[in-house]
Amino acid sequence: MHDLVHLGLPWWDKAIRTLVVYLVLVALLRVAGKRQLAQLNALDLVVLLLLSNVVQNAIIGDETSLPGGVLGAAILIGGNYALVRLSFSQPRIRRLLQGTGTTLYEHGRFREPNLRHELMTRQELVSGLRREGLELDDVEQVDLEPEGTFNPTPRPKPDIQDVLDALGRIEQKLG
Repeated sequence: MHDLVHLGLPWWDKAIRTLVVYLVLVALLRVAGKRQLAQLNALDLVVLLLLSNVVQNAIIGDETSLPGGVLGAAILIGGNYALVRLSFSQPRIRRLLQGTGTTLYEHGRFREPNLRHELMTRQELVSGLRREGLELDDVEQVDLEPEGTFNPTPRPKPDIQDVLDALGRIEQKLG
């Protein structure tokens, strides 16, 4: 029972460990790019799952007590809240931490340099769109957002005037 409720490490040691690992992970994921966040394939998912296990001991050390786990969770949530709050109020910090969107497809053409930069194939982009119920023919532009989500801009639907104009052109060709 003593091991369950007694902290094995000083509280400040746990706080420092947790915050350092959190900040290092934020920086590593920022450097790794949006693809890691998008979880576009099985390899990326495996890396993210193993990442949590790899850093576990760096955060908890020899700590296995219930208060130690609760303290670590509270520090992670509090640190994340503070960083999100700061990035919300400071656009420069938000850009530094999250980056900006990347256009992958525009006006019927893949933007190959951007796909290469994000380490993404054309097929991965098409698959991502299909998961959202879209095809390339349905969109004018597709951006990969900093959070790792696709942001497609749909093609405008033709209105009645567009249809009537097209019919007029067909009639002229036939007549």
